[in-house]
Amino acid sequence: MKNKNPLWLDNAVFYEIYPQSFNDTNGDGIGDFRGIIEKLDYIRELGCTAIWMNPCFESPFGDAGYDVSDYMKAAPRYGTNEDLKRLFNECHKRDMHILLDLVPGHTSVEHKWFKESLKAEKNEFTDRYVWTDSIWEEPQGMGCIRGISDRDGSCAVNFFSHQPALNYGFYKCDRPWQQSMDSEGAKATLEAMKDVMRFWLGMGCDGFRVDMAGSLVKHDEDGKGTIKLWQNVREFLDKEFPEAAMVSEWGEPDKSLQGGFHMDFLLHFGPSHYNDLFRCEEPFFSSRGKGDVSEFVKKYTENYEKSQRKGLICIPSGNHDMDRLARSIHGDNLKIAFAFLLSMPGAPFIYYGDEIGMRYVEGLTSVEGGYGRTGSRTPMQWDNTTNAGFSSASKELLYIPMDESPDRPTAQAQMNDKNSLRSEIKRLIDIRQSRKALQSRGDIKFVYAEKNEYPLAYLRGSGDEWVLVIINPANREVSFDCRFTPVDTIYSFGGEIKVEDGRITVPPCFAGYFEV
Repeated sequence: MKNKNPLWLDNAVFYEIYPQSFNDTNGDGIGDFRGIIEKLDYIRELGCTAIWMNPCFESPFGDAGYDVSDYMKAAPRYGTNEDLKRLFNECHKRDMHILLDLVPGHTSVEHKWFKESLKAEKNEFTDRYVWTDSIWEEPQGMGCIRGISDRDGSCAVNFFSHQPALNYGFYKCDRPWQQSMDSEGAKATLEAMKDVMRFWLGMGCDGFRVDMAGSLVKHDEDGKGTIKLWQNVREFLDKEFPEAAMVSEWGEPDKSLQGGFHMDFLLHFGPSHYNDLFRCEEPFFSSRGKGDVSEFVKKYTENYEKSQRKGLICIPSGNHDMDRLARSIHGDNLKIAFAFLLSMPGAPFIYYGDEIGMRYVEGLTSVEGGYGRTGSRTPMQWDNTTNAGFSSASKELLYIPMDESPDRPTAQAQMNDKNSLRSEIKRLIDIRQSRKALQSRGDIKFVYAEKNEYPLAYLRGSGDEWVLVIINPANREVSFDCRFTPVDTIYSFGGEIKVEDGRITVPPCFAGYFEV
């Protein structure tokens, strides 16, 4: 399927905002829309041109807002629909774009659709969710809710037991209760989700990042049914909102791009080997230099080829579901990691606070379904005032406890330090924006990515412009044979390379971009 790519995506650098923890303007200990508006200039000054905001709709917050109770109402704790509309407008005033987080796979048990579907009498929501015919039968391979109403049957859930799965049909039906994709119930669910998209796009948002986009149609091993479903959505968008950007959490770009998405996230679980880079026993980006980048490169290249070399695979610094980057990567190696992230194809995504090296806070009690993820969701650290400038609430009222370390990094301190991580990231974004070869759609060719070896080297290209990127996180000098001769240095961190007889020697803890 041919996707009309919104032009702004070609050089977009995203900033992910977890609204609960970003900036609180009313002193209740929870971030809000006005707090985000207040900090838009900070995000723009960093160089980011777009925002992905985590779920902000009404919710009981059993899973941090990924359990929606009303898709068309902003969560009151963040503000009103009018406040959200103002956020869209303020982004646009700064030539920025904003994606909302759409969760189409399930709702909260408090959603009116689910409450109606619980009733024994047939109604328009009876088939809105995946129900079996009998209370004694549970959906195979899925958890379920049962025994909570007069309706006979068990309702499938997605992950948490309070997240009933919406019905988009089964690609292959092998039980009487399983409905096809063409059933009235499945079609009604899809139309209802289009209405949600229509509502917010009409209000001014620029598109959606779609949660678990590849999981909607059940019993769909090859993804054919889910691709067909998203092609239906693409047709609707092309007709009514052709400029709407769609980014999928799918992890299989060949499928998501076929379905009509513009970009696909590299998932931190599954076969991507993303965790080999930053989050494993010996990450490639650790200064110890005991990591392995080869499996990541192999899988990345495979996905790159499968997606017609479009390079629209997004690699995030992190997100609300994984450990903070700074939990396993330290010091100057964080700068080297960003030299990699900001020179790869697809739109880079910077998780709030990663630009200042915010740490994972150990030992926190789970908050709103965070569990082990809670330590990556702590309040943004703006300055050295009370609660690091996040909130005027008393410490006990904060949504999640702060990082209490006396040396915790802050945005203000790093903006005033030209050698800080944030200042380095700002430099790297400026360079990316000045070179088409380094942007989302530029080509990539890996030059050196050997098993258990350093460095990592690759070419980025667009037209006649080619840039050689060399990354060496190891704390030792390394060499590799390279038939591409660096001519001019575009960017260098950690020293200078030596070139002799087609062999490049790279200093320890180094990152560099070179014209070739």
